[in-house]
Amino acid sequence: MTHHDREKVKLLQRVKKMRGQLDAVERSLTADEDCGGQLMLLAAVRGGINGLMGEVLETHIRFHLVDGAKEQIAPELAEDLIDLVRAYLK
Repeated sequence: MTHHDREKVKLLQRVKKMRGQLDAVERSLTADEDCGGQLMLLAAVRGGINGLMGEVLETHIRFHLVDGAKEQIAPELAEDLIDLVRAYLK
């Protein structure tokens, strides 16, 4: 299994986890459960989405702006951009 394939499997596992979290939100809303618990579930979903977005953006930056780009940017600049995106998504 290549590095790319392993990364793809990890991303898909994250999506499945988020699907389970969304199902829990739906069950909680349907059962008219406590708002505090619903907010915690929603925060977990948001964290999962932000984490997934960070991973996909990092891959995009590394592949399209550093390794495979026609006009490459400096690796240090790419790392700064990745750090900035991750900080924004927290």
